[in-house]
Amino acid sequence: MPAPATLPPLPPPSRPVGVAILSVLIGLYGILWIVLGLLVLANETIGSLEKNIGALTSYGPVTGHIEVGLIVLVVGLIILGIAVALWHLRMWALVLALLVLIFVMVSYGLHGTAGISSHIYAFGAAVVLFIYLVAVNRHFR
Repeated sequence: MPAPATLPPLPPPSRPVGVAILSVLIGLYGILWIVLGLLVLANETIGSLEKNIGALTSYGPVTGHIEVGLIVLVVGLIILGIAVALWHLRMWALVLALLVLIFVMVSYGLHGTAGISSHIYAFGAAVVLFIYLVAVNRHFR
């Protein structure tokens, strides 16, 4: 009895250049947020240590922006995770990117362009990215 024929493995989907560039840029943006969050946390930690120097038994609440630093750090990690998912062509990352672009287009569209040309460019960039991501959606799984 002959061995059953097996199909060759499917080739990995090709990554469009625009998606690769977009995921790298989003990843760099996420790294920026992570660094900013770490800087805020480091600043608060050093400030807290300087404030409580000599008072080792003082465990009172640290007044400052530790919560802000943690939120910025978590947002940066989320953004970096989305960039990695876009790099690996995950469908949920595409859907999330499209939803964010819709939000950007609506917010800039409702805001108007009264004398602010940067809004026109941001709206146009969001439209172009939206159209591009819809055009390459077959590469995502």
